[in-house]
Amino acid sequence: MKKYLEVDEWKIIEKGFDPSNVESSESIFSIGNGKMGQRANFEEHYSGHSLQGNYFAGIFYPDKTRVGWWKIGYPEYFGKMINSVNWIGIDIILGNEILDLAKCTVTEFYRELNMYDGLLARSFTAITKEGKTVKVFTRRFISMADFKTAVIEYSITPINFNDTIYVMSYLDGDVKNRDSNYKEKFWDEAEKCFDKEIAFLRVKTKKLDFHVGCGMKTEFYLNDKKIFKNAEIIKKDKYIGTRYFFNEIKQNETLKITKFLCNITSLDCYPDKMLEEITNNLPMISNKGFNTLFEEHCNSWHKKWEKCDIKIEGDIEAQQGIRFNIFQLNQTYTGEDERLNIGPKGFTGEKYGGGTYWDTEAFCFPFYLCTSNQNVARNLLLYRYKQLPKAIENGQKLGFTDGAALFPMVTVNGEECHNEWEITFEEIHRNGAIAYAIYNYIRHTDDEEYLAKYGLEVLIAISRFWKQRVNFSSVKNKYVILGVTGPNEYENNVNNNWYTNYIARWTLQYTIDVIDLVKSKYIDIYNSLIKKINFDESKEIKVWKNIIDNLYLPIIENTNIFLQQEGYLDKEMLTSKDIPQDQRPINQHWSWDRILRSCFIKQADVIQGIYFFIDQFTFDQVKENFYFYEPKTVHESSLSPSIYSVVASHIGDINKAYELY
Repeated sequence: MKKYLEVDEWKIIEKGFDPSNVESSESIFSIGNGKMGQRANFEEHYSGHSLQGNYFAGIFYPDKTRVGWWKIGYPEYFGKMINSVNWIGIDIILGNEILDLAKCTVTEFYRELNMYDGLLARSFTAITKEGKTVKVFTRRFISMADFKTAVIEYSITPINFNDTIYVMSYLDGDVKNRDSNYKEKFWDEAEKCFDKEIAFLRVKTKKLDFHVGCGMKTEFYLNDKKIFKNAEIIKKDKYIGTRYFFNEIKQNETLKITKFLCNITSLDCYPDKMLEEITNNLPMISNKGFNTLFEEHCNSWHKKWEKCDIKIEGDIEAQQGIRFNIFQLNQTYTGEDERLNIGPKGFTGEKYGGGTYWDTEAFCFPFYLCTSNQNVARNLLLYRYKQLPKAIENGQKLGFTDGAALFPMVTVNGEECHNEWEITFEEIHRNGAIAYAIYNYIRHTDDEEYLAKYGLEVLIAISRFWKQRVNFSSVKNKYVILGVTGPNEYENNVNNNWYTNYIARWTLQYTIDVIDLVKSKYIDIYNSLIKKINFDESKEIKVWKNIIDNLYLPIIENTNIFLQQEGYLDKEMLTSKDIPQDQRPINQHWSWDRILRSCFIKQADVIQGIYFFIDQFTFDQVKENFYFYEPKTVHESSLSPSIYSVVASHIGDINKAYELY
């Protein structure tokens, strides 16, 4: 791993400008407020390698699937949270030269993400090709107090010259995604205008008719005294800019540009009302000014930190690391809108398309459950409940009937939009993670009303899926689950993955337990539900109980070790220490065929199940499974070390737990 950032308890700090680090830093220094977020792109023009990215939660595009061999059941598209209007843009022209760090000599560079305050700041000194030296200081934040608001403060000081400075403040919707399957752009222009110092741009997606409206108001201060300038309006397709000329700025004087933003989407405002909403809000936003808006923003962040901070003494790097993760989780999802969820990479870039994965229920859910009011976690569950009809539809596409639900591996609106067959069709354990999240929520909150109104319906639909997904093996005289991919994605199309079988059996039993509870306390709701979903209680539960009693769970004979899947012991039993360092990670150095034939495990699989249900196993069972599987695990997923670390702590191996942390 390349380490170039300073270690600090509350800050991420980058000193010195290295163009090879730009895209990484754009990700690491990203900011957001749950509704919108952006990569840490430079405000001024930059012609070097960069991934420009501004994102709005819930706004996505169905990018047509591109595969070489179409299979029945494949989704028609991959849903992507798409790059949207670039609203940070402030181009600086010094006489005849545009300020561009890719073409300047940068003598000083400092960038800081203050996680406690949610503030991104940057300063640099640059020398242009003509020898002009400028100092720049910028600050920006996306308000955690008002999801529509963002502010940029950009100060520039000419050090060794007097010349006209041109400032172009703009909104640019002519953007694209690097990962577009067919290199198409996803936006059309809907409306743009300029009136009373406010520039407005509205764009709409070419499919699904999502709209994003962005408004800006730009103010100027010379040596901290406000000055007024008339704007020259520049309009292009999907673009509106305001250009200003400054010929009165002398050497060592400072021009401060404050750019106030108001951004909204069609999730929260009718498109034809966006202009009115923004033009009403922007004057109030700008009247407050940077400092007041920042104070409100800080107060919101500080309240979050009061509830969720984790303090680590004696290891500043560990302290910085855990706070960075907490910061990213909080700015990715706030829990105020049950239509939204948690993209695996948040607002940091295009990877994974910003969709919803099982990561939410299996890994992120406990954080929100334990650090926020229960409505935040409840909204994550309601997200899945509201998408239940789509999950049933996804099941129907794969041949399941009678209300059996298969929740998608990747989704934005409930439809499956992942098209790798070994994951889309086979990584069905995701259903179990959703059931487990319901259980996890109830055992923390005792919100039994949620179970009655929403949770039970989801559980029955998932249990109906498991009932149809098993088949009876006359050879084993057991029910089996064939052709799956477990959490370990370095194994595909395996039979009787222990984790999948275990969580399927557990889900069936938990659903029966919840039925008994809801019947005893909410009989009217229960009676209404069974009519709605045509549930034959005695008949269906009888089948479920038979599966529970007879589902095959593979084990290594004469041990406490659960067998990851049938055939696993046919592999050559090596450990990760047997892999030469120059061949790590194996997913970048080995063929897929070689990986599949190896014993190496991408991420916690059996140990994932033990982590979930650790109270159901003896200490010796946990310990033996840990020491059997961890040496074979290459931890080539961010979902892996954390799970092993928790289980290592449980068995008292603190050194291993800390190493994995």
